[in-house]
Parts: sequence; C-alpha cells; structure tokens
Amino acid sequence: MLLKTSPQAASLVEIAQIYSKSYQGSPAEQYINHRGLGSLATPLGFGYVAAPATGHEKHLGRLAIPYIRPAGGEHAVATIRFRCINTACLQHPDGSWRDEELHEGHGKYQSLPGSKPRLYNTRALIKPSPYIGVAEGEFDAASGELADIPTVGVPGVSGWRDHFDPAFLGYEVVFAFTDGDEPGERFVHMLAERLPNVVTIEFGKKSDTNKFVVGNGPKALREKCGLE
Repeated sequence: MLLKTSPQAASLVEIAQIYSKSYQGSPAEQYINHRGLGSLATPLGFGYVAAPATGHEKHLGRLAIPYIRPAGGEHAVATIRFRCINTACLQHPDGSWRDEELHEGHGKYQSLPGSKPRLYNTRALIKPSPYIGVAEGEFDAASGELADIPTVGVPGVSGWRDHFDPAFLGYEVVFAFTDGDEPGERFVHMLAERLPNVVTIEFGKKSDTNKFVVGNGPKALREKCGLE
C-alpha cells in the first residue's frame, strides 16, 4: 500500500521518519548490520522503503539514507538517497564464497529528481575537533564516525563542489579516506590540490574505509590516522 502523500504534500522529514519506522527487522537492517554500521542506524536515520511515498515507487525495497541537517526543524532532511541492497553469496574461481551485490538495470544508488550534490553527515562539521575526515560515500563516512572521527561523505568522486572548500580550511587536518581504485585515487588527489591541510589515508587496492573498519576495528582506523 502506498502512503497517502507525495513529496510535495509531505516534508522530507516526515517521509524519512516513515521509512525509519520500517527499518527494524527489515532487509535494510540486515544489510547495515553486515556492513558493521548497526550502532549508527538510529542517529543517522537509516530507513527502509516498505511503503513508498507517491513518486518513490521505484525505490521499493531499498535502504533510505537521509541527509540530515544539523539545525533540525521542518527542513532537517535536505534530501534522501536510496541504496539497492540486493546481494548474493557467489562462488569465485578460486573456490571462495563472497557476498556480491546485484544491481540489474540500475545503479547502486538513486537520488531524488533535481537533487544536487551535497555533503553527507554535515553534523560532523559542527563537532568541536581539530580534525575531520572526508570519504567517498555515506557508508565510508559512517565508518569514520565509528572511530570517533567526525567524517563527511561525498556522493561520488565527481560530487565535490567549489563551495565545499571553505568549510574545511579551519581544521588542522583533513583526513582524505581513499577508496582503493582509480576514481578514489583521483578524488583524494583533487582534494589535496584544493585543501592545504589534507592528509591522505590509504587502505590498499579494492578496499575502503568501511571494509577496513569492519576487518580491523574502529581503533585501527584511529591508529592509521595517528590519533592513538
């Protein structure tokens, strides 16, 4: 059953709250727990699209990731991104079994129509701290938060905008968390050219912040950043 509302008739805050109420016990909860981020599901407002708002029908069965503004109020949610969570355990040529994501006919992520690139987890910018992390993607940003490193996420390597720069210039250090692929390397190289206080944190090929934290623990990320 669809909600008796639309993005125009209900605020994004109300829609995000409805999706959040469907999260517990859903496939989205299982997926987030698998990514090691279950403890952050409530503060980050993760949701599950069990009953799509009108206009959100194509996001049925997806994880809802609200972009929450620090100030709260009726405009507390800037936008919502939707993440496909279809996975399967597949056997690889070396005989090992690994979880693989299945995205047929669409990408992993979908944004609302007309959405512009935004920083994720902007609440990190108002935490008193001499350092901050910048990661590619919401899950990597959340993984930085697990290590008690205030971290914002950029939705894709091409998502950085000129007006983001000033927000990071007052920090002693900006940790640029690198995805272990060519686009990720280009992304942190771009950040280093724009921001004089960038320190690059690398995790190796085919790895990223989330995989590193899941495999090694949050403390290991702090140690890698020289914070322990």
